[in-house]
Amino acid sequence: MSTLDIMLPYYGDVALMQAAVRSILAQSDPNWRLTVVDDGQEPSVPGWFAELDDPRVSYQRNEQNLGVTGNYRKCLGLVREEHFVMMGTDDIMLPEYVATVRAAIAKHPGIGMVQPGVQVIDGEGRLAEGLVDQSKKRLYAPRVNGELLMGGERLATSLLRGCWVYFPSICWRTEAVRKAGFRDNLEVTQDLALEIDLIQAGEQMLISDTLCFQYRRHAVSISSQQAFTGRRFQEANRFFMEVADRLDAQGWTKAAKASRLHLSSRIHAATMLPGALKNRQSEGARTLLRHVTGTDHR
Repeated sequence: MSTLDIMLPYYGDVALMQAAVRSILAQSDPNWRLTVVDDGQEPSVPGWFAELDDPRVSYQRNEQNLGVTGNYRKCLGLVREEHFVMMGTDDIMLPEYVATVRAAIAKHPGIGMVQPGVQVIDGEGRLAEGLVDQSKKRLYAPRVNGELLMGGERLATSLLRGCWVYFPSICWRTEAVRKAGFRDNLEVTQDLALEIDLIQAGEQMLISDTLCFQYRRHAVSISSQQAFTGRRFQEANRFFMEVADRLDAQGWTKAAKASRLHLSSRIHAATMLPGALKNRQSEGARTLLRHVTGTDHR
């Protein structure tokens, strides 16, 4: 069985990135290769990687900032193995992550996506489960006892009702992702777009309840001006409407209906309304309200 490629498109907090790398070094299964592509300019980072002295770890810094999607594409181009992970630089791999996903790949050769069990932590590394993650677990995620194989319209409908997967924890089949690629016009829905593209192309997802990854969710400050403009939901609306048309053309009417309804996205927008009003973001509040009521696509 091949080595697992772990890609780390890095930009941001140095300490959190170092914690992520240390969690990879601590894997019980040594059959991994880590590639870090640095999109920032923090002066201490190159020296820190040089001191690691581990042949499985490679580091490079971009000559100019590529942005999130650009760095994803560069990382994807550097993948050498059949399967890879696009890990977040503030997330944590528990010691059995690599062993878990490699075992799943061995059991299900050719699987397009592997979603293992995930814990959510906050900015300080403490276990945290807010409304978003409670909804993912209790309302949207399928019930899994051991493992579950899903695909087709059933999986697309489930994800479009509420995206219960955690992108940085997913193990991907390289060839499938290269065929689909990352879209130019998306930021906050880039992950769901890739998942739906792969499902429409016939890929399946293996869902395991083996807990082996920690996803870090940072709290949105109620005083943050930018967080409550509603722009992310303008993008989400465009995405859901475009996907609904594609799914209708494919004959997946149930999934198309879920995409047009995009209920979990509308609930999320509702939770942001108080912050927009407190920050006197009147236009943002109107954008959020239109998304909540569904009038942004009429």
